Amino acid sequence: MDCQTDYLYKGLKIRKLGHSEVAWIHELMQDVVSRLPQNVLFAMDDQDYFHDLLEQNGEIYGAYNQEILVAYSVLASPGKAEGNLGREFGVPEAELPRVWVLDSTIVHESGRGLGLQRLFNDLREQRARQLGGHYLYATVHPDNAASLRNLEHAQLVLQFTRPMYGGVLRHCLAKKL
Repeated sequence: MDCQTDYLYKGLKIRKLGHSEVAWIHELMQDVVSRLPQNVLFAMDDQDYFHDLLEQNGEIYGAYNQEILVAYSVLASPGKAEGNLGREFGVPEAELPRVWVLDSTIVHESGRGLGLQRLFNDLREQRARQLGGHYLYATVHPDNAASLRNLEHAQLVLQFTRPMYGGVLRHCLAKKL
């Protein structure tokens, strides 16, 4: 799977996204999160977050049905930033640039059941490896069974659970690359 070029997956076009798509990413996130049974299941981000992430070597991948964005997924490169999850897992300071985070994934109802989250997890892990990553981390709300199942399928292992993102409980998962 080459993440630098567009390709088709089950009738959807998968491609790397950039600054020009941030408004669509944000709109999709707000739309999907507005229908979740509990608002604590997903930690919302603003458009500045996505722009900053792209500036800091993070990557965002999208799935398009025709010309409509139906899913996106974020791979974050926190570097030595204060919020690097590697510190939570005891990664030495010198190794923090080798930490990558499987950050948010949103799939619109019209794109569910196609295995997009698993596809995105595989794509993001492949990219983290290509970019020199040694550590892969993710967080998920304990009640988000589908995301937890998909992360475990990607062989991330639950390490601990604690309040994060303004005091909301999150499972913290890890995988050594």
